[in-house]
Amino acid sequence: MNAIITASQLASESAGDRPPVLLDVRYQMGGPHGRAAYEAGHIPGAVFVDLEAELAGPPGPGGRHPLPDVEAFGAVMRRAGVSQDRPVVVYDGGQGWAAARAWWMLRWTGHPDVRVLDGGLAAWTGPVESEVPAPAAGDFTPVPGAVPLLDADGAAELARTGLLLDARAAERYRGEVEPIDPVAGHIPGAVSAPTMDNVGPDGRLLPASQLAARFKALGAADAPAVGVYCGSGVSAAQEVLALEVAGIPAALYAGSWSEWCADTSRPVATGPDPL
Repeated sequence: MNAIITASQLASESAGDRPPVLLDVRYQMGGPHGRAAYEAGHIPGAVFVDLEAELAGPPGPGGRHPLPDVEAFGAVMRRAGVSQDRPVVVYDGGQGWAAARAWWMLRWTGHPDVRVLDGGLAAWTGPVESEVPAPAAGDFTPVPGAVPLLDADGAAELARTGLLLDARAAERYRGEVEPIDPVAGHIPGAVSAPTMDNVGPDGRLLPASQLAARFKALGAADAPAVGVYCGSGVSAAQEVLALEVAGIPAALYAGSWSEWCADTSRPVATGPDPL
């Protein structure tokens, strides 16, 4: 199953006999809450999902966006109308990070058919509405473990034995700046792979062949396993999505740098990429 869907494909499927459940996950770190933009206009039938309140747990030692309680996540999905046997499409404002987090959460908890709208709402040319829908409750019951998840020890091991990609901006990887977390640098052995390089000027993911070439150049073709982290496990989900489109399975380190650097006993590397 493809991990992404185009706006034209979504329009066609939404008009069909088995329309997907739509989740609007607009989120901007440090920006206004996405709910206001959702209420101003969203794809017809879409239900708003709050990334910080519903796709993440409270910040703490596990990072700025740790995984939420699984049962609470399942209740949110059921209220949004998500069922096990009905396809789901998630979108955000166009950056792709928040939508990918919802995609990954549903994949990790066992939903078999979930896709991200490529390019987000910005790519949508159909109608929008301000009416907030009240969908019938779904029956989705999350069962974690359907796709791989890394903890801090697993990320450290993968950096030594496989390929651990750092999806943050290159200057954050090198430790030159750190605008969010208390420590600058990266996990020793990780390779810089900014998530912004996965998309073209139109905000859509690069073609699968170009993504495959990018990740091959970073060492994915020869690695026994691939993992990804970022600052708090959100933008890294977009890189996992891009890897999926490229045909490369990858694990997410959900705690990411914000969890890693919270423990002062963990090593920190700075400087250029080891490649």
